[in-house]
Amino acid sequence: MYDWVPLGSYATVYYNVMMVYMLVILFHAFNFDVLDSGIKKFTTILGVFLVFFVISFVGLRPVRDEFGDMWTYDQYFKLASTGKDIIIKKEFVFNYFLINSAKIMTNTMFFLLCAIIYIVPCYIFSKKYGGNYWFFVFFIFAGSYMFMGFATNGIRNGLGTSIFILALCYYRQKVIMYALMAVSVGIHNSLIIPIAAFLFAGLYKNPRIYLYIWLFAIPLSLVGGSSWESLFSTLGFAGDERAQSYLTKGNIDNVSFAHTGFRWDFLFYSSFAVFAGWYFIFKKNITDKFYIHLWGVYMIGNAFWILVIRANFSNRFAYLSWFLMAPIIAYPILKYKIWPNQYRKLGVIISVYYLFTYIMFLKGL
Repeated sequence: MYDWVPLGSYATVYYNVMMVYMLVILFHAFNFDVLDSGIKKFTTILGVFLVFFVISFVGLRPVRDEFGDMWTYDQYFKLASTGKDIIIKKEFVFNYFLINSAKIMTNTMFFLLCAIIYIVPCYIFSKKYGGNYWFFVFFIFAGSYMFMGFATNGIRNGLGTSIFILALCYYRQKVIMYALMAVSVGIHNSLIIPIAAFLFAGLYKNPRIYLYIWLFAIPLSLVGGSSWESLFSTLGFAGDERAQSYLTKGNIDNVSFAHTGFRWDFLFYSSFAVFAGWYFIFKKNITDKFYIHLWGVYMIGNAFWILVIRANFSNRFAYLSWFLMAPIIAYPILKYKIWPNQYRKLGVIISVYYLFTYIMFLKGL
């Protein structure tokens, strides 16, 4: 469907379409009130078109090696389609999903299905917790830094995080929630990190603890250096050669995310959600149990990334917390009355948030 888009311009088209959306949001926020009768209809129309665009643009992209892991999975898909026996030793959910898909569909349909699984949970979460203003939550999801990257390259990692997001939609239905979290680990082992953070934050419900953990992780990482990668490679990731290589082999693939050591710019990006939670919980006295729990998951998961920030492919560890930034930023604004002219401030917040993504795109990061 999108074969007419030059491969070198694929990301350019996506981020510029999102920029147009951002400008529309900002213009609308400064010229209308969120309570205007036409706002709900207008944002719903925008949202439906955005969901369709993101699913189709991601899911119907050409199957080429320019999209990183997509090419690797396509080779596995073709091998599975020949009927050859493939021994599955780990991450059973994704691998059996790929094998069985290869029996009944083309590779194009498979990657479209992956895009649907990746994007629809974000839509469901946005609808559940954003209500009539779900479009704004979904835009922050789709406009987040690395959302596109994990849709087209780190596919399994992205699918796992989306199933985790879907699990959060069943926060009060614990059996379904934990079952979906188990599925997320079956897609990508790394989801054990946000799940562990979720369990910890559920046991220790003091948000100050989360803040102290995150703040303390920064000097620990600066002092400990690469010793943290070595430590974690011998603990929870033992037996997973891929995860161990991410942690201990340095920047073997010349990944821009990892090659400059401690990334203060990405720590700054992480601080968006840190500040949002701190502001809403401590300054605005929001006591929403779900929100505090969610912030705890983010803070603990992001603290883990800070410790291993120098690792090869540390972006894959960073995304294990970054995928929660959208709800952490948007949830309180859309659920509670916090400021006068709140719609205008929402437009500014969304714009500032997306501009970071756009600047990183322009820098080629």
